[in-house]
Amino acid sequence: MYDIIIVGMGISGITAAIYAKRSNKKVLLIDKGMPGGLLNNIDLISNYPGLKDITGPDFAQKLLEQVESMEIPYILEEVISLDLQSKVKTIKTINNEYKTQKVILAMGRKPKFLGLDNEDDLLGRGLSTCAMCDAFFYKDKDIAVVGTGNSALQETMYLSNIAKKIYLINRRDGFRGEELLVEQIKNNPKVEIIYNANIKKYNTKDEKLESITLDNGKNLNVAGVFIYIGYRPATEIVDKSILDDNGYIIVNDKLQTPIKDVYAIGDIIQKDVYQLVTATSDGARVIYNMN
Repeated sequence: MYDIIIVGMGISGITAAIYAKRSNKKVLLIDKGMPGGLLNNIDLISNYPGLKDITGPDFAQKLLEQVESMEIPYILEEVISLDLQSKVKTIKTINNEYKTQKVILAMGRKPKFLGLDNEDDLLGRGLSTCAMCDAFFYKDKDIAVVGTGNSALQETMYLSNIAKKIYLINRRDGFRGEELLVEQIKNNPKVEIIYNANIKKYNTKDEKLESITLDNGKNLNVAGVFIYIGYRPATEIVDKSILDDNGYIIVNDKLQTPIKDVYAIGDIIQKDVYQLVTATSDGARVIYNMN
């Protein structure tokens, strides 16, 4: 029996585990993927205080090293169901069941897709949401990036070091990202910005992406498309009674959900700002509010 089980090993979940351990709680971290979550998909982090220009995977590794140095137990298993209504909570994974007094949900968010017909089939066959993971496959090839925010701009800059040419498909007439990044993109000779356009169709050959058709009538021959149009909360296994209309977990100002002894932190709750520092803050606050 654990005092606290934290579902999710992104920066918010790991921060909560560190504070729980320092509060002498018996805590367990559970995640199905790489510790650090979406950090592992980020090329460069330049806005986290005290860490100058660190890669996402390196930051994730530092977090894991801290978890291990503090002897915080963690398990890499997929959670398939949550029994949160009982006094003793049960977290069921593919292989095991774990009991706890309190639960912190910290599963983060997942990338959104365009919703086109053959998108699922093209993942890993020309379609990606992770430049760090897949850029190597598009060395010296023409590719497209979809998005207007910081993620799209940062990943475009990273990909420009590898790809031959990048079509940045901007579905608006402006950008949502920081002005500094916008200027870097506009001054990059490898990047061609296409404004007010959407991908209408993925065209394939031998079950791989060959080109894309835009809703302005253009056809672009690209070997890959990287999509950065935002995120959705990873709350598929959560009881819908504690979700809002957008799938985010409902919490009060103490990060408590409507279910007693169940809390939520990080990118699965509605916030004004989604940044590493705000996720870290959630991890500290939630343990403080439990005590």
